[in-house]
Amino acid sequence: MLELLDGTEEYNNAGALLGLDGAEGEELLGALRRMNPIARQRTINKLASPGVVSKGSRAEMEKHFRELPAHIKSALAKGELRLADTIIYSIKPVNSKTIKLFETQDVKEVGLRNISNAKLPKNQALLVSGIFLLASIPADGTPDKVMGSKFGQLEDFPSIASGEFSLKANKKVIIPETSIAAFKTSNMHNLPLGYYKLANPRLIHDDILVEFTVDLGSMEGLDPKTQLYVGLHGTITTP
Repeated sequence: MLELLDGTEEYNNAGALLGLDGAEGEELLGALRRMNPIARQRTINKLASPGVVSKGSRAEMEKHFRELPAHIKSALAKGELRLADTIIYSIKPVNSKTIKLFETQDVKEVGLRNISNAKLPKNQALLVSGIFLLASIPADGTPDKVMGSKFGQLEDFPSIASGEFSLKANKKVIIPETSIAAFKTSNMHNLPLGYYKLANPRLIHDDILVEFTVDLGSMEGLDPKTQLYVGLHGTITTP
């Protein structure tokens, strides 16, 4: 247990990785009691040291350490995994009133999506801090034209902006059916374009189906070539 302290110094909530509130916590307390007073105080100081204060989605991730799967917590404590900023994204055509932005038949392809099979790879857990949702009208539906098109504000796509979205993962509802109007941020100077900040950031575990669904009440006025971009922004565990 104590040998893991060196691997957790960069985290402000290292106790959650070490399991201080469970059986492993009893193991640590027993080890502390067996130390001589000087070594005990040095170890306690190390555990109590706040280090550099974390910010943004990293700070949010540290608050959720206790919810991480055991194998990921262990790898973080040992230094085998680290935390990194990321955006998990996917682009899909708006060819029906229901658009599933992540699907089990998806294949990772730079510029179109960066996960396969609608699942995070093994050992990668994502704390979703916010979501981007943007739209474009490419010259045609070929991958090159889609990737080369300009994705912009949903204010220009009223039929999309009047729809709803939902996010599910870990076999749970992370965000229930919610108005897409939340992504209309062109007049909000404190938020990026098309960005919805979650008041309650949530974890997505590795190797679990991710479902981001857009439901439209109408497709009136939509160009048949319209494409949707979703980006799940936050902090991820990575080797």
